[in-house]
Amino acid sequence: MVEDELALLEKNINEFWNKFKSNVNDTYCQMAVLRDTYKDNNKAFAEKLSVKLKEEERMVQMYLEYQNQICKQNKLIQEKKDTLLKLLVEVDGKKQNLEALTANIQDLKEEYARKTETISTAKKASEERLQQLQKSVDVFKDRLGLEIRKIYGDKLQFIFTNIDPKHPDSPFMFCLHLNEARDYEVSDCAPHLECLAELQENLRKTQNFSAFLANVRKAFTTMVYN
Repeated sequence: MVEDELALLEKNINEFWNKFKSNVNDTYCQMAVLRDTYKDNNKAFAEKLSVKLKEEERMVQMYLEYQNQICKQNKLIQEKKDTLLKLLVEVDGKKQNLEALTANIQDLKEEYARKTETISTAKKASEERLQQLQKSVDVFKDRLGLEIRKIYGDKLQFIFTNIDPKHPDSPFMFCLHLNEARDYEVSDCAPHLECLAELQENLRKTQNFSAFLANVRKAFTTMVYN
């Protein structure tokens, strides 16, 4: 009886051990499979992670290069803006200079027009005086033995003869011209007349050239007879 129980107990123990060993083997196999699967999955994940990291590293590098290009472009744009501002300042300065030059040219034109008008007026006055002189010459040439010569410096030389009865061909002369103020100016009188300055002043006041010539001849004549 006891032996039977012991045999049954041993049988049960053997069955339990066999089942336990079988379960342990199965569990070990499952664990090995899981371990291999984990390794494979971990390797695949590591590879994917490596690819992902490389891709992200490439993206970061591209971003940095893009930022660098943007900085260069911004610097170039700023340089061009500075250059443009300098050009605008130069253009504005040249525009002001041009306006000033235009104003100066206009002033010069106006001044030239005024001077031209003044010269034209003076020329007209000179021509009128020359005409008056010519008329006086025509009047006195034959009557007073007067000869007129044009000499250096736009001067006219007046030569009287028939003054000295003893020497009718002896010349009595003076020169006449218009000064910068367009007034009559007498010079080079021979022989010298003390009243010449007074006669010149009267001529400037009266503009009566005929009377002036008559008074000069009278002064020469008075000198001869005195």
